[in-house]
Amino acid sequence: MMNCCGGFGWPMMFGMWLGITLWILLLAGLIWGLIRWLGRRPARPPMMEPRGPSALEILQQRYARGEIDHATYEQMRERLQASTPTGPPTYSPPR
Repeated sequence: MMNCCGGFGWPMMFGMWLGITLWILLLAGLIWGLIRWLGRRPARPPMMEPRGPSALEILQQRYARGEIDHATYEQMRERLQASTPTGPPTYSPPR
């Protein structure tokens, strides 16, 4: 007597459905990953110029308006120039 699956029975049907289910899950996972990868924003925003005036420009404006005297202006300008990096950051390898 023959059964529904050409003589192999329910294990063959179970294996076929398991294979189909695994392929569907794999395809759904790939689609989900692709959507997530394409939709994500950059980890950090690109480097942009400062939006407001720099500290030196503010100092110059205060001096021009007469809020500070020449000695204070020179002292503050020297401090700003000493604290502002002039070149690219230096790399120090880990020990």
